[in-house]
Amino acid sequence: MKTAKTDVLSCRLMVIGAGMAGMAAALFAARHGVSTVQAGLTGETQYASGLFDLYGVKHGSTRALIDDPWQGLKQLKQDHPKHPFCRVSTRQIRSAMDRLTDFLGDAGHPYMGYPNKNARLITPVGTLKRTFRVPKTMWAGVQALEEKAPCLIVDIQGLRGFSASQIVSTLKPSWPGLTAASIDISWESRLGPKYAEHIARSLEVEAARRDLADTIRPHLGHAEYVGLPAILGIHDTDTIRRDLKQMLGRPIFEIPTMPPAISGVRLKEIFDIHLPRLGVSTFFHHTVLSVQRQADGRFALEVGRTEPETTVVADNVLLATGRFLGKGLVAERKGIPSILPESRWTTGSGR
Repeated sequence: MKTAKTDVLSCRLMVIGAGMAGMAAALFAARHGVSTVQAGLTGETQYASGLFDLYGVKHGSTRALIDDPWQGLKQLKQDHPKHPFCRVSTRQIRSAMDRLTDFLGDAGHPYMGYPNKNARLITPVGTLKRTFRVPKTMWAGVQALEEKAPCLIVDIQGLRGFSASQIVSTLKPSWPGLTAASIDISWESRLGPKYAEHIARSLEVEAARRDLADTIRPHLGHAEYVGLPAILGIHDTDTIRRDLKQMLGRPIFEIPTMPPAISGVRLKEIFDIHLPRLGVSTFFHHTVLSVQRQADGRFALEVGRTEPETTVVADNVLLATGRFLGKGLVAERKGIPSILPESRWTTGSGR
C-alpha cells in the first residue's frame, strides 16, 4: 500500500546496517522464515578481509595466540563470563559459522578450515595470522606454510599495497624455501596504478588466465606452490584457482591484500545478489532517517537516501551499524564525547 509520500513495507525484522554483522543477521533471519528488511551502506563490507576469525588471540593483557579456539572459548567463559562470546553456546557458534560459509560456498565462494583449530596464513605484510575459516582460494597457502615447502610469491607491477619481496624478506628466516617475483601483465595496459578489481574481473576470462600463467611460468624454478595477491576473480573464484593450478602444475593460493580488498568486494556482491533471492527486501546505499515507536509497540522507520522514500513498519529492529565506515559512529567538528578509565588517561595537553 502507499501513503502520499512513501511506500510502506511491513516485516517482522528490520536490520539496520550492511556490514558483515548486518548481512549475517539478515541471512540467518531469512533462513528461519523471518520476513526481513535491511537498509545500510555496503561500503564497509568492501573492507572485509574475507577471513572469518573465531578466537585467535587471548582476551586480556597477555594477547597470547590461540591454536584451539574451542578450548580458548571455554577458558574465556571461566575468566570473563560477561564477554559477548559467553552469551551464546559453542553449538550456536559452530552452527552460525557453518551456515554462513555454506551460504557462501553455494554462491561459488567456498571456505576451508580445521574442525578444532585455527589455521595460520600469510598476511600482506609478511606476518602470520590465526583465523578459523579461510576462502578456498587461500587454503593452499595454509598447507604451504605448514610444510614450509618451496614457494614462489608473485606480485604485479603497479598494484599497490602488495610486495612479494617484502613478504619473502620477512618470512625467509623461518621459511628458507620462499622466493619472490614481480611480473607485468600484458592485458592490463592502463597507465599508472593497477587496480585489483579490474584485474580480478579480467581473470574471469580464460584467455587472461592463460596469459597470467604464461607470465608466471618462467619464474617457477623449484617452487611447489605459487602465492598471488587476492585477484582470482569476483565470482566463481574456485574455477579460476583450479584453472591456474592446471596451467602451472602447482597449487595456487591467494594472500589477502590491504583493504579495501577484492575479498570484501566478493562478499558484498554475493550478499547483494543472493539475499534478495532469499526474500530479504534490501535497501542498500540507503539509511534510516528516523524511527518512531507506534502505539501498538511496532517500529516505524523512514528509509531513503536524502529524504524518506519508504516507511518500514517492523516488529523488531536489529542495530548493526558498526563504527565509522558504516556510519554507526559519526565524527563532528566538535569531536566525539568519550569516557575512559583513569588508567587510560595521559598527561600533557589533553586526554
